[in-house]
Parts: sequence; structure tokens; C-alpha cells
Amino acid sequence: MRLMDVNFRTLDLNLLRVFDEVMAERNLTRAARNLSITQPAVSNALRRLRDSLGDELVRRSGTGVEPTPRALALWPTVRDALRQLQHTLAPGEFDAGIADTTFVLAMADATAAELIPGLVQIVEKEAPAISLRVLPLTTRDPRRMLENEEVDMAIGYFPAVIAHLAARGQSEAAVPFETQRLYVGEYVCVMRRGHPLADSALTLDDFCAARHLLVSFSGRPYGFIDQTLGALGRERRIVVTVNQFFTAGRVVANSDLLTVLPRHFVKVTGIDEQLLLRELPFEQPLVHVDAIWHRRAQHGHAHEWLRQALLRSADTAFAGSANDA
Repeated sequence: MRLMDVNFRTLDLNLLRVFDEVMAERNLTRAARNLSITQPAVSNALRRLRDSLGDELVRRSGTGVEPTPRALALWPTVRDALRQLQHTLAPGEFDAGIADTTFVLAMADATAAELIPGLVQIVEKEAPAISLRVLPLTTRDPRRMLENEEVDMAIGYFPAVIAHLAARGQSEAAVPFETQRLYVGEYVCVMRRGHPLADSALTLDDFCAARHLLVSFSGRPYGFIDQTLGALGRERRIVVTVNQFFTAGRVVANSDLLTVLPRHFVKVTGIDEQLLLRELPFEQPLVHVDAIWHRRAQHGHAHEWLRQALLRSADTAFAGSANDA
């Protein structure tokens, strides 16, 4: 059957919801779970849609399914149409004033120090029954946490993850995660006031010869600064690793160690008068702080409210800052 022969008036639009979820997950079991229906119901819906469109749509592949070229061509249009319908037909589904939702967020302490105060102000004013749980971010790739529904959203610096998702999107592969840019910052070298290197410009040789403290979520004594140095044929000596930016600031303020921290974070440590900032003696990409979440959560109006509230908090935190905006 050709697509032009499909009678749209008799097409069950619920089949498109199933199609969208299967395309996102590439797995019938997960699609059924997300839709709160059984796997046989998903299979039956796909069969009916195949009959209507005259295309196989998906084929079994390993533990999941692989879409046909026709399915890949249809999916962006179906996905966008479903999103527009949901926003149009259910605009008042979430009332922040009476909602008692609990949001679970994962982020590093430096990120939380910037975003959570503003977010709490928004919650207290607009959604007093909403609760927030902030968990420590322990990875540069939070997709497993999101897939397992351990958190609603992860916020941080995820350059490898963002690049991978962008590449998959360009190749029309399944992309079960969505992202949103919250703010842009930069890293600087931080030392105590009175440090032996405090009275002169920081050179690459001085930086590499010094003893360093590294903030490492995984505990591994190697970070993206070391990747940059490695590309230059240089290395530094890391003698201490910690998993919190606040701890790093405290240690550096009372030692001759150097560390690298987000510039915007230093002013909220409470000990910024004890610390001295120096530009890194090499080019380092800007820090893009993104929110990432599983796409099965994004259609909920509560989740949409959270995303907008985080954007507002970020805008407030970085208003007027040329370096971090």
C-alpha cells in the first residue's frame, strides 16, 4: 500500500505515539514501559501501523529493533506533531502553585552553588509544595543515571556526551536524551594569596612544575586540563585529588598547591579573599554547562516547568557577567 492511499481520517493517532516511543528507544520492552502498556500491545500497534503505511517500519536487530529508511524519514515529523499536540491540548496540566512534585537533580557542588539558590527562590515563590533533592555528580557521563531513573536531570560539563548526542542526531540514529545549555564559564588557575607564584604572570613552565590538586568526580588523577597539557607535550604533578570544588578551595587556601576551578565559583566559596586567580597559561575551551535528561520525561509539564525555572535561575546568577554569560 502506498502512503498516498492511507485514509488519514481512519488512522488511529495512538499508533503514532507508539511509533514515536519505539523509534526513540529502539526496544519494544522499554517502549512499552514508557507508555505503561504491555509489549504485545506495542507489537500489535506496530502491526496496525505497518498495515496502514505499507512499510515494515522496524526490523528485529540484536536485543532491539532497527528502523527502515521510511521510518527514519517519518519520525521527525511525527515527533514534532505529537509535541505540538500535547502542548496545545493540555496547556494547564501542571499547576506549580499546588504541585507537590519531587525533583531529583545531579550536579557538582560548584554548579549547585550557582543554580540552587535562585531555584529555591523560584520554588518558594511559585511552587511552595515542590521538593528538590540534589545528589552529587560522580561522573562526566550521567546517561546511565538517567536511563535507570535515579535522577530527573543531570547538570554539568559533559563535552564528550554532548558531542556524541549531536553526532547521533546528525546521523538520524536514536537519541533518547535531550539537552539544554544553561550557561558558559571558564576555568582559571587558583592559588592562595602569598603563594610563591603570586607576584608574577603564570607561565606554562611554572604551572607544570608546581604541585597540583585536582577535582575529580571519579577519583582518577587525570582530567581535561591534563588532556590539554598532553596535547602540548607537557604534564603536571597531581598530588591530591578531591571530589568537591569547595574542598579544593579550602585546601588550596591553606597550602602551596595549585588547582583549576570555574571562575564564577570562586566568588561563592566564602573564602575568595584568601584566593588569587590567574589565567591559565594555555588555551582551554570554554566550559559549557548543560542540563541533560531522558526524553521520556520531557513531555511532562512538571519537567518543562523545571527546565524553565533552571534557565531563569542561571540567567539571574550570571546577569551582567561578561565572562560567564
